[in-house]
Amino acid sequence: METLFLEFINFRWLDLLDIILVAVLLFATYKLLKGTAATNILLGIVSIFLLWKVVNALKMTMLSEILGAFISGGFIALIIIFQPEIRDFLFALGTTTFWDKYGKKLGFLRKYFKDTYELDIDPIIVACNRMSEQKQGALIVITRQNELKQYQITGTLIDAIISSPLIENIFFKNSPLHDGAMIISKNRIAAASCVMPVTKKKMKVTAGLRHRAAVGITEISDAIAVVVSEETGKISYSVKGEIKYNIPTSKLQTLLLEDLGMADEKI
Repeated sequence: METLFLEFINFRWLDLLDIILVAVLLFATYKLLKGTAATNILLGIVSIFLLWKVVNALKMTMLSEILGAFISGGFIALIIIFQPEIRDFLFALGTTTFWDKYGKKLGFLRKYFKDTYELDIDPIIVACNRMSEQKQGALIVITRQNELKQYQITGTLIDAIISSPLIENIFFKNSPLHDGAMIISKNRIAAASCVMPVTKKKMKVTAGLRHRAAVGITEISDAIAVVVSEETGKISYSVKGEIKYNIPTSKLQTLLLEDLGMADEKI
């Protein structure tokens, strides 16, 4: 007890800062994992770590050694258990989406992470309008900083100029490439019939696989996804892991111009 008292007397402002930073880190981790099975595992590991620190401070040597060995191996187990969450977080951290989302609190830094992407959106708007009228299902993924090359190779590489007839033909119901997503990158149709990751979040019961894939790809990248429903013909728009339903083509044009940094151009 005397040792604990002396350590408290020597408490520095850096120790307080250390405690605050750890608390913020734990809270941020909890928010990131909230709603997943990993939450209980995280709370269990934190509890064991705190118990180990208390036992160590009380000089309970044997129990301290046992818990210490468990903690040492626990960090490796932590990486293995949380591998999907860590991967998704690091993937998001490297995209402009992350900085655009959290950079709002740092307004003076936000401008350094805002880019402009050149894209001929007119053929996309025309094609989406026609496919909507004909209830022709489609999923168009437009890349920004991340070109999604790992997903391009899951489909058929095309590398063609963007044109509305080509987009409509690719998504025609009897076309061999109509299933999966079309990826548009660097103002070109890069690939079609690509396999996209599906979101795990809860969505509307009426949301189909295309809508779930649209949210899934925008959760882990800075891409933009446009969906045309095969059942209703309605257009949906997904970015940053969120989706907007029933988008008219005029609104679709505005959203694309804003998210591509082309809003200053004449609509």
